[in-house]
Amino acid sequence: MTDNMYSVEIKAHELPVPLDEFRLKALAWADQFPNVAYYNPNDIPYPHNGFQHMLAVSSGPALTFEETSSLDDLRKHLKENKSLLCGYLGYDLKNQIEALFSQNIDKLGFPLLHFFEPILILNFNHEDIRISNSEVISKKIISDILATPTPLPASPIGLEIKQRVSPDDYKLNVEHIKEHVVVGNVYELNYCIEFYAEKVHVQPLPLYLALNAASPTPFSGYLKCSGKYLLCASPERFLKKERSKLISQPIKGTIKRGATAEEDQELQYQLRNDEKELAENMMIVDLVRNDLRRSCATGSVHVEEMFGIYGFKQVSQMISTIIGELRPECDITDALLGTFPMGSMTGAPKISAMQLIEELEETRRGLYSGAFGYIMPNQDFDFNVVIRSLQYNASTGYLSFMVGSAITYDSDPEKEYQECLLKAQAMMQVLG
Repeated sequence: MTDNMYSVEIKAHELPVPLDEFRLKALAWADQFPNVAYYNPNDIPYPHNGFQHMLAVSSGPALTFEETSSLDDLRKHLKENKSLLCGYLGYDLKNQIEALFSQNIDKLGFPLLHFFEPILILNFNHEDIRISNSEVISKKIISDILATPTPLPASPIGLEIKQRVSPDDYKLNVEHIKEHVVVGNVYELNYCIEFYAEKVHVQPLPLYLALNAASPTPFSGYLKCSGKYLLCASPERFLKKERSKLISQPIKGTIKRGATAEEDQELQYQLRNDEKELAENMMIVDLVRNDLRRSCATGSVHVEEMFGIYGFKQVSQMISTIIGELRPECDITDALLGTFPMGSMTGAPKISAMQLIEELEETRRGLYSGAFGYIMPNQDFDFNVVIRSLQYNASTGYLSFMVGSAITYDSDPEKEYQECLLKAQAMMQVLG
């Protein structure tokens, strides 16, 4: 959104269809554009709230960034332009932040960095919709949306999902990581594996709707960028900026939901008192605190909540909240540079962990464990951590998702593998 955009508000009671149906029609209508970003908090209570509920589209090309200087190009653009940007930071931007490299296979082909300036934005709440666009044609937009068939959640049929790393090889690699922990190379490492399907044709929007129904989260989203798609059901915030305040909320600690309220309460109690999970969470909190200090004022970084337990549809998670105040001389690119990628998806120490990840994992992460979100015209922003997400390249038919867990000295390889399968549950469910 920029100052030269026109805005109109439509009350829910003025629509000829229920507001939720209008939102679904708007999503289907938006899918005609080459660049689409949808952010859905699913009305889930969350400390510092989830995403803004927003749909943005562009008929023009995305911003262009040089492959070797993407973050510098982003900084320059932000200095010269005050508009809404929608997109993502790919995991391999780490190679521009630190002296790292990536040589693993990449069959998805997403660019390192992708942002676009919307020509149309729809903001949703319970009572009305605000439509902002670059031309005064809102009435036609509304009629076009209402004429669009309402999309329904749908799963593909007959998909063969393959696993890049066998269960035995996964467990062997967990043992290798534990050896690195013993000699002090890392204290904790987030090791991930890929599930994929090749040469498949899926309908991305109905599949996203199925994923969101199976696993509603506060940082859910749908991204289309020129034939490549991110279908995201992330429960985790990477970094949010509100004025000068930076907020990071790493997740470390996962347990299944109970079949009854009593069982669920007992499982959450187990998670809150699991020494291994507490130690993992503490390590990442310390890492995030150090990351925030790179761009935050001295003495401003503090832990607002430690070891909070939050229930989602599929799992309960242990989440901590760390806050700091951005120094006046630092811009938002400095904030991102100091904290990316999220420590919960690397391990500690961060650089050593990322080096080992490249050695042990067989797939380049791409968007996975990167960050999807938006930057507002006033330079506030909100980014999730791309986990519990499907990535799809429509031109090649390659569909992929990754899951992982934090490996420490106390890790049991079988239990870690079962945690990966638990995290994969929602994706497996919607993929049949």
